Amino acid sequence: MAEEFKSVVSPLPGVFYRRPSADAAEYVQEGGRVEVGDTIGLIEIMKNFYEVKSDVAGTIDSFIVVNEELIDIGQEIARIVVE
Repeated sequence: MAEEFKSVVSPLPGVFYRRPSADAAEYVQEGGRVEVGDTIGLIEIMKNFYEVKSDVAGTIDSFIVVNEELIDIGQEIARIVVE
C-alpha cells in the first residue's frame, strides 16, 4: 500500500521557526511522530507568534522550509506520512 502524505501549509505570511526559542529543542524533528493538534512550529508576524499545528496523526517525512525562513500564505512547510 502506498504511503499517504499530508502537506502542512502556512496559514499566514511571516518567519517560520521550528523551535519555541533559540536555546530550546525543536518542536518535532523529521521522522518524529505527531498527533492531531501538536505544534510543529511558529510563524512570527511583527513580534506576534502563531502556532502551526498538525491536523493529522502521523510521522514528519520532511520539512520543506528551514528554521527562520520567510514564508508566504499557502506555502508548504512540511509533509506528514499519515497513519
